[in-house]
Amino acid sequence: MDFAELVMKRRTVRRFEDTPVEREVLEKIARLAQHVPSAGFSQGQRLVIVTDPDQRRRVAETCGEPFYADLGMGSWISECAAQFIPCVSEEIYHRRYREPDKLDERGEEIDWPTPYWWVDIGKTSMVVMLAAHDAGLAAGFAGPQDVPALKALLGLPDEFHPIGVIPVGRPLPDVRSPSLKRGWLPFEDFARWERW
Repeated sequence: MDFAELVMKRRTVRRFEDTPVEREVLEKIARLAQHVPSAGFSQGQRLVIVTDPDQRRRVAETCGEPFYADLGMGSWISECAAQFIPCVSEEIYHRRYREPDKLDERGEEIDWPTPYWWVDIGKTSMVVMLAAHDAGLAAGFAGPQDVPALKALLGLPDEFHPIGVIPVGRPLPDVRSPSLKRGWLPFEDFARWERW
């Protein structure tokens, strides 16, 4: 499928077959996600991939999975083939920008006009979702409600922050988000030319 078709057909899925996906397929998704740009080639993004069913259930608990089940969406965070958990270290970016080739004219780390670590981990997450779809799978996204518990469960180093959980697997018919009833913003309101 070409890129435009991939982007237009991708959607957030909240119900999956609880069947394994080959490790090679999951690894290919992760390898593609590793190749997104990062500020100063800092590479402060990491992925934790969880396939063990018991560990997936524990991860899902940190995202408040019972809330979704009560809405009729089922246990979609844990009942999947794998969970991709994108993590980022702000400290890696600071360390990189304290290296000689990145210092400003005063010999200091730049004043960050935007915290690009968040931008870069967002890119990583989107590539995971697009690569899953390209592999014939689907993906969702759940925000962790208990970040300290998720960090402890995954054994993350202190400097890494998990931004969410991306369940990946073979899609089943699911409950669509009621938010979709809002419809897409008109393109003319989304894209402006030359200035606002």
